Amino acid sequence: MASARGETSFSVDLVILTALTSELAVLLQKAKGTSGRWSLPWSAPARNETLSAVASRLAVSAVGDEPAWSEQLGGFGDGRAHPSGAPLSVAFVATVAHETATAERGFHWFPARDLPPIAPRHGLMVHAGIEALRMAIDRAPIAFRLLPEKFTLTELQRMYELLLGKRLHKASFRRSLQAAALVSPTDEWRSEGRGRPAQLYTFAPRRKRKTPRGVRFDLLSGAGV
Repeated sequence: MASARGETSFSVDLVILTALTSELAVLLQKAKGTSGRWSLPWSAPARNETLSAVASRLAVSAVGDEPAWSEQLGGFGDGRAHPSGAPLSVAFVATVAHETATAERGFHWFPARDLPPIAPRHGLMVHAGIEALRMAIDRAPIAFRLLPEKFTLTELQRMYELLLGKRLHKASFRRSLQAAALVSPTDEWRSEGRGRPAQLYTFAPRRKRKTPRGVRFDLLSGAGV
């Protein structure tokens, strides 16, 4: 995102991810002053504006809403090119639910596996953002925040698979969910094609625990997707 404040010593950049058409997608905008190159949303911070506030502002301007989850990735400043020319960038990664993942004017979603030409520093940020997302899935309810309030266990597993980039063993996944006490059944059911309707679940309210809840992915097996 171009800044109207002139040159800056550093920029704040945001990797926005969503689950779109059964794949992980990244939000980009056309980089100004370049031919055919795209960029992540970025901005220079305003006076007394915190880094997280800049990231939040970037998300609202790009998709019209606050992110469902966000995390700071750290600093990037190894001399690789950036659209602003800033020698240093502080990057964040964020996710938005696919129902609200409407890109504002000038922004477009691209499959993470097939991005158009982007600035080298932004390419590093996208890679780091996806890795950070996958590392955080076990300790943050990211997958749940990308789904409707009520979902089937099949939908939940597919979301985990999409975010992790690998297939999970169905029985092991459900045993892990039960052990982690992450979902609560509802009295509602939904048809998923042929066969019996599937029960709908919700994300379980957080309880006071001595240990954090999470799905133990080391107990799951499967091939990459």
